[in-house]
Amino acid sequence: MPSVFPYDTDATPPFLKGQTVFLQPAREEDRELIRPLAKDTRLWEFTKTLLIDDTYDTQFDAYFDEALRLPELDGRAFVIRTAGDGNAPRPGEIPLLRGSIIGMSRFFNVAWRDKRLEIGHTWYIPDVWGKVYNKECKLLLLQYAFEQLHFHRVEFRVAHQNIRSQRAVEKIGGIKEGVLRKFAIRNDGSRRDTVVFSIIDDEWPEKKERLQQMVRAGL
Repeated sequence: MPSVFPYDTDATPPFLKGQTVFLQPAREEDRELIRPLAKDTRLWEFTKTLLIDDTYDTQFDAYFDEALRLPELDGRAFVIRTAGDGNAPRPGEIPLLRGSIIGMSRFFNVAWRDKRLEIGHTWYIPDVWGKVYNKECKLLLLQYAFEQLHFHRVEFRVAHQNIRSQRAVEKIGGIKEGVLRKFAIRNDGSRRDTVVFSIIDDEWPEKKERLQQMVRAGL
């Protein structure tokens, strides 16, 4: 079993491509494109990953440096871009230029021996919240985890106060397993409980079909 994902970071077309989004491994040249997009308090309301204050640039650089180092830990950070073809938006899309950056996501906490990983650190610009993009992004990531890596389990962890994200995970088929109490201390010093969801390989065919239907319908 390889110790790192079989990524080709120079691959063309993009690494993971769907009808509405494509995901590319994060690169240094993405840093300054993403910096202003991430400077929005709504994105970090529950995680406090970034605090929007006069230290934002320093915080963001540390955040992005960590994303670029993930391959050393067998993970990968992805930049999420729109994949529209320039025609009228499909159901669930909004008018955006093809290739517009709309967010980021990660594979991390990868356990090759146990065949499991976590998908998280996902955020999107507020303009696309509730649209089809997240569902297709998760469809692409889950397909890769279950069908290419042949993993048995994919996990999602969500701040207990973030009801919107919990509902989003449930919509893509995540099963709620429980709550890790006082699991983390956020950057502002507050504690958070963490809700754990998972999808396992036995469930994947049914959940994949449902996700594909939702993406086609733009739900």
